[in-house]
Amino acid sequence: MRVIFMGTPDFSVGTLEALIAAGHDVCLAVTQPDKPKGRGKEMQFTPVKEAAVKHGIPVYQPVKVRQPECVAKLRSYQADVIVVVAFGQILPKDILDLTPYGCINVHASLLPKYRGAAPIQWAIIRGEEVTGVTTMQMDEGLDTGDMILKTEIPITEEETGESLHDKLARAGADLCVETLAALEDGTAVFEHQQETPTPYAKMLNKQMGNIDWTQPAREIELLVRGLNSWPSAYTHWEDKVVKIWKAKAVSGEAFSTKEPGTVLTVEKDCFTVQTGNGVLKISELQLPGKKRMETSAFLRGYTLEPGTIFTA
Repeated sequence: MRVIFMGTPDFSVGTLEALIAAGHDVCLAVTQPDKPKGRGKEMQFTPVKEAAVKHGIPVYQPVKVRQPECVAKLRSYQADVIVVVAFGQILPKDILDLTPYGCINVHASLLPKYRGAAPIQWAIIRGEEVTGVTTMQMDEGLDTGDMILKTEIPITEEETGESLHDKLARAGADLCVETLAALEDGTAVFEHQQETPTPYAKMLNKQMGNIDWTQPAREIELLVRGLNSWPSAYTHWEDKVVKIWKAKAVSGEAFSTKEPGTVLTVEKDCFTVQTGNGVLKISELQLPGKKRMETSAFLRGYTLEPGTIFTA
């Protein structure tokens, strides 16, 4: 097929690479404009642009895809299908209806669950045991189009937002290739979505990571895992913001009357903190200006006493 690919972040790159490897003619890559990054504020390519340039694919970076000139530009490529993977802008009907096969989206959840911008992280934060990827025929709603194919991915007890991102990116790439094959040979089956049973998977922000120690230990653990590696969960100790990278709700711990956020025990390789319900064991963290470290390394350089209180 002759394909226009629309995507921006790392999650999109695997699908672009898979389409190329499968022999599709990716005639254009559409991605968000370059942005300044780092202390020098140098303009940086999006991951999709980097991949497209590597493969010699033309790149188009419209500020707003709703502009008539953008629609005309895409139409000029006379593509069979548009594949959309985490592009970052809502597509107008003119683009949705532009090609014979329309716009096919790779979404990182088992739709209709977790429609929205951050389905990977919210599936972990909400304690799901299984998630996956869905391909769908896009319509004018937000992730509401007819579903075509799905693949399930179990969420392990050690799963983080980062590790699940990588698993779903690989699964989505394979599923997209399979979906285009089904469209081309006429075997694709379209399933209408029912109402979503889950909250909208809203975009993440840094404030979400501010740990509320009055919450149950299990919920804090899920938050830590879901927000790893961005934006990360954090707490306050003395005058420092401490990022928490690895934590585990401890089962069977005796009930404590200590204030939530209070350090209960300090061991060689971890420490435990009282929460609103249960105890949380901290085994990896990060101080401002330092690299991530195991708690054992932190405790060799800093003194942390039982009774210390972490605050939101």
